[in-house]
Amino acid sequence: MAKWIEQCGPDKDIIISSRIRVARNLDEFPFPVALTKAKSKAVFESVTNAINESVLTHDFEGVLLQEVDPLERQVLVEKHLISPNLAQNYEKGAAFLNKDESISIMINEEDHIRIQCLLPGFQLDEAWDMAEKMDDILEEHVKYAFDEKLGYLTSCPTNIGTGIRASVMIHLPALTMTGYMNRILQAASQIGLAVRGIYGEGTEFIGNVFQISNQLTLGRSEKDIIGNLKDVTRQIIQKERDARSTLLSNNGVQLEDKIYRSFGILSHARILTSQECMKLLSDVRLGIDTGILKDIYVDNMNEIMVMMQPAYLQKIARKSLSSQERDIRRASLVREKLGNKKEDE
Repeated sequence: MAKWIEQCGPDKDIIISSRIRVARNLDEFPFPVALTKAKSKAVFESVTNAINESVLTHDFEGVLLQEVDPLERQVLVEKHLISPNLAQNYEKGAAFLNKDESISIMINEEDHIRIQCLLPGFQLDEAWDMAEKMDDILEEHVKYAFDEKLGYLTSCPTNIGTGIRASVMIHLPALTMTGYMNRILQAASQIGLAVRGIYGEGTEFIGNVFQISNQLTLGRSEKDIIGNLKDVTRQIIQKERDARSTLLSNNGVQLEDKIYRSFGILSHARILTSQECMKLLSDVRLGIDTGILKDIYVDNMNEIMVMMQPAYLQKIARKSLSSQERDIRRASLVREKLGNKKEDE
């Protein structure tokens, strides 16, 4: 399992993970949209050589995505190690992963190189430190497309400049329940932040899990981009905690009833769709984080959230499953994961 799934980080009750993504292109090749298959393979080989000639040689494993089973590609998406776009355009794509999967290097996605550092909890500074080191190491061995006025050149104009995209995956059930989430969405847009679904651009909001990230990079330093997102995220964390306290104070019984009902369904259901499961898991996660579900022991809610996804279920089953078969196996998996009680100390 990836590090962000297995481990907990700061502010884990609200922040699921922190991510820094750095977009870079090689000076000698056209952007990926214009790459031939031969040129796309040459990009992969250039990055492979850069890694093999550096201190990274024993830490990363590279793979051409066209040689990977479609199911395994989708598992990589569900674990947030590659983007949906890269999985769909796999013929020219590749990826490098380090051992604990905290760093992934996507090749020939929208840009030649996209370095992603993904850590559990609220760790944007730590993720940036990792990304910056990776970027510096690669730049010692390849020549990036760079302009003195514009900065790093990227396929999408919104990434020109630093090429950095900072984001947090955040669980906001109380703000959603109290109807405050619409204000968050509007305010974020006004200050240059994007709020997207669990798998980024074009994906829906499910399970009260959102991704918040910067929209523009041109004319802003990495420090400013990360600092702005950190400041806004801290405010959202406080608002979510205040909303949880308000719900507990004013609607405590109703909140407990909602959480225990959701736990009851997850603990006994025989069929669960992914959307229903995410919604119910959000309630249970809230119950654990607020202390309402004191007698429940769950190893890792992030693990459940990933393992109940369609491709991962089929990976566990080691075979293709119909929609109904997945729903049945999803319910079985969740029942098993939620079946452990806290042991007496």
